[in-house]
Amino acid sequence: MNPDTGQTPDPIATHADRAAPELAALVELFYERLGNLGGFTELQEQVLPEPYRTLLAHDAHMTVTVEAHHNSKVDVDVLETHRTDTHYSRKILLRRQSDGVVVQFGLVRLNVAFLGADARREIESEQTPLGRVLIEHDVLRHVRLLSLWETQPSAELCDLFGLQQPQPCYGRTALIYCNGMPAVELLEIVTPT
Repeated sequence: MNPDTGQTPDPIATHADRAAPELAALVELFYERLGNLGGFTELQEQVLPEPYRTLLAHDAHMTVTVEAHHNSKVDVDVLETHRTDTHYSRKILLRRQSDGVVVQFGLVRLNVAFLGADARREIESEQTPLGRVLIEHDVLRHVRLLSLWETQPSAELCDLFGLQQPQPCYGRTALIYCNGMPAVELLEIVTPT
């Protein structure tokens, strides 16, 4: 119990504070340094413009959110992966099934110990977005939004998004708990609309 507030701490919040993905560490799984992906400025929810506030400021899976926003299912395009005995990481794009347009860039690092064998196999097959796999395998999960970001995209990110010139992009870092344990670290950046 917190003596200042008289409330019992939220165990999810306590774990999130200890297990929060550090932006640079997540990006540096795939880039030599943070700046190779872009410049990042943390934002408060109230200054995030629409439709990005609706797309990013929530505790839900981005797969479901971007599909609803774009009125189209999405496919995953895995650009690069890294595997260790304990973790599987990937750099991805989500593309609308309706026309193949990129709607999101993402970096994912997941602790495979917290997944069942079937879910792990499907994720590592790289055919289905992570959120959909977790939902379809009924993995007990909780998504925790950690930070919102304005990103000045690198040349690579501009190219991936099909931007002719750099313009502000918006994203978030989040943590997914699977069966109560912090299992998945995420950086998700949506394509400018």
